[in-house]
Amino acid sequence: MTTPESGVVISSAQMYQEVRDLAKTVGRIEAKIDGVLNETRDIRADLADHETRLRALETMPKSSEIEPRVATLERARWPLPSIAALTGIGALVVALLAFLN
Repeated sequence: MTTPESGVVISSAQMYQEVRDLAKTVGRIEAKIDGVLNETRDIRADLADHETRLRALETMPKSSEIEPRVATLERARWPLPSIAALTGIGALVVALLAFLN
């Protein structure tokens, strides 16, 4: 009679369980990779959006072209506070005259 060789003996049930565990692990890794790929797609979409916005900003007029226009608008705006102040002073004068009479 021969003696069995000493060593590790793995039954078919143990092998099956190991393969199932390995399949579960691979499934979890695939799910994580899918999540990373989805995030990468989102990042690429955001990057494309930012690139589009930057290109739109680059085509806008430079500040040296805008400054004269802004100065013109600011000069045209000054009468509004002055008119409001004059109206207030006028109302105060009328109120004082009404109070004194």
